[in-house]
Amino acid sequence: MWIYEKKLQYPVRVSKCCPRTAKYLVEQYGGADGELSAALRYLNQRYTIPDKVVGLLTDIGTEEFAHLEMIATMIYKLTKDATPQQLQEAGLGEHYANHDSALYYNNAAGVPWTAAYIASKGDPLADLYEDIAAEEKARATYQWIIDMTDDVDLQDSLKFLREREIVHAMRFKEAVEIIKADRDTKKIY
Repeated sequence: MWIYEKKLQYPVRVSKCCPRTAKYLVEQYGGADGELSAALRYLNQRYTIPDKVVGLLTDIGTEEFAHLEMIATMIYKLTKDATPQQLQEAGLGEHYANHDSALYYNNAAGVPWTAAYIASKGDPLADLYEDIAAEEKARATYQWIIDMTDDVDLQDSLKFLREREIVHAMRFKEAVEIIKADRDTKKIY
């Protein structure tokens, strides 16, 4: 189903070690509106969505895994040269004590990822509106992280991800209209 290219969807560069920014980025790694939750939500919902839009959920769900890889790379690059004291000062002391430099699916507050983050109602319109909201929340979070860092290299990658969230929300809005139009057409049997 997938072909994996050994490169990121978009280049990730950081200009300096910054565990504080890494802590914020963890939200997009293992938070409720982060990339893991989005990928699993969309790939799960495709089993109860009409065939006319199932490909959209597959495409976007797959792309979210590419975004997850980018976020993991950002976190790694922002923390790889950090001392334990710098990690502690950035609020990552507990993480370091439990996982060293390994990534772990939790949000920025340290709450572990849970399957409860994956919304799937089984109603195509309800699910698509949930997907639109998830993309808009992710977009907002990326903007806030962009606003909190002065690393222009990192901002470049974050802006790419923010723009992809906007595109995904637009595509989900198009899917809503396709579902509504199909629902309203006369069915002759």
